[in-house]
Amino acid sequence: MLVKVYGSAVFGVEATTITVEVNVATGIGYHLVGLPDNAIKESSFRIAAALQNNSYKFPGKKITINMAPADLRKEGSAYDLTLALGILAASNQIKATDIGDFLIMGELSLDGSLQPIKGALPIAIKAKEEGYKGFILPIQNVKEAAIVSGLEVYGVSNILEVINYFDKGTPLERTIIDTKKEFYNNLDHLEHDFADVKGQESIKRCMEIAAAGGHNIILIGPPGAGKTMLAKRLPSILPPMTLQEALETTKIHSVVGKLKEHVGLMSQRPFRSPHHTISDVALVGGGAYPQPGEISLSHNGVLFLDELPEFKRGVLEVMRQPLEDREVTISRAKFTVTYPSSFMLVASMNPSPSGFFNDPGSPMSSSPGEMQRYLSKISGPLLDRIDIHIEVTPVPFEKLSEERTGEKSVDIRKRVTQARQLQTERFKDNEKVHYNAQMSVKQISEYCKLEDSSKALLKSAMERLNLSARAYDRILKVSRTIADLSESENIQGSHISEAIQYRSLDREGWLG
Repeated sequence: MLVKVYGSAVFGVEATTITVEVNVATGIGYHLVGLPDNAIKESSFRIAAALQNNSYKFPGKKITINMAPADLRKEGSAYDLTLALGILAASNQIKATDIGDFLIMGELSLDGSLQPIKGALPIAIKAKEEGYKGFILPIQNVKEAAIVSGLEVYGVSNILEVINYFDKGTPLERTIIDTKKEFYNNLDHLEHDFADVKGQESIKRCMEIAAAGGHNIILIGPPGAGKTMLAKRLPSILPPMTLQEALETTKIHSVVGKLKEHVGLMSQRPFRSPHHTISDVALVGGGAYPQPGEISLSHNGVLFLDELPEFKRGVLEVMRQPLEDREVTISRAKFTVTYPSSFMLVASMNPSPSGFFNDPGSPMSSSPGEMQRYLSKISGPLLDRIDIHIEVTPVPFEKLSEERTGEKSVDIRKRVTQARQLQTERFKDNEKVHYNAQMSVKQISEYCKLEDSSKALLKSAMERLNLSARAYDRILKVSRTIADLSESENIQGSHISEAIQYRSLDREGWLG
């Protein structure tokens, strides 16, 4: 008897429906075809044990299973439940007249319980697009899939529940989530808050500017100055995610199985902080069967690279194109996948190998030559893509011991959101530009016009501080953001002078 059951495979962040054709006939043998990987080939052992432990049997007949389309590589253990139900139905152990109306996925344990799968959200979206009645999957992933409205989603913990549903009509419990309500309820649950940061008012101001304009930023300072603490709090002042951004971000995390159990929609912007030993494939994505990397997991959020010069130069260089294009394309001989990667880059570094710079009280010091070699690990093209450089100094005891708390992230976020709204209106006719950091040279000349006095100030500063040519556009972009924060239509001299302060690494002779 031939039975067709439906599963799904995920490529990139999109799903493709897989038809599992199971034929049980007279004879002996088990033949699984359709380019399955080793995890799928081993499924027969898991299925046999799971069926036996739930009073069913693995038929001793000739079983032929085809996973169509047969020229598409399938991988992972999430097809166990699909295959098991197909075998039971084809061998007439259960009645399954409407099994073709459902998409069924899940990894089996030997006792028949189900393990979570990857990519539940994109699979659910595809199931709705193709008109399936429902989606049956492990209960751990049910909230993730139930985000998709208009699709019946059933979370199960054991294969016996699914068997009884098709064979005996025992109802399954449908999971229904009010996506908008859940999303908006969790928007303001901030894990970190700028109110916890003592002192560092000038750095907080700098972070606010970076958040308002979407500018990449590098923090330079000795150990213990608070660079990591400040970076971790940046997502708390970014504008709240829109529902569309939340769906995009959740899809990527779903594909790599990074969503927490029983979590539906991600409502907080992601913050990723990879170790400096990371490989280029782990950072941008890839592998034999491509998976999203850290830059895609940071989509719509923040990628924090601590101790930037310690990263391998080749790893940093592969970020240059994604920083410009806001997406990364991974090509293989038979297919190409594209992952979104629109993120804010926040980097931190010590000013010297010892970590201390111009500190007469430090027992360690580095020669100018050592410092130059250390800083030269960061290439010019990468620095070109970082708009703001700011020096972070240690917080004095008087500030640390203060009982007064700083300004809360919620209050800073209001100003940032207001500035972003101005930019959204400004760039409404351009689909590729959403905030000031994305402006091209043409848009800079259009939206960053200076009065004669401001031009003279910028010219004087560039000559006196020996600022490089690449600093010019960055200063104009940042000054436009500062003007937006103060709700000024024109860029004033004070905005230019503040923006000039944020180009530390461009100053000739910065090493002393």
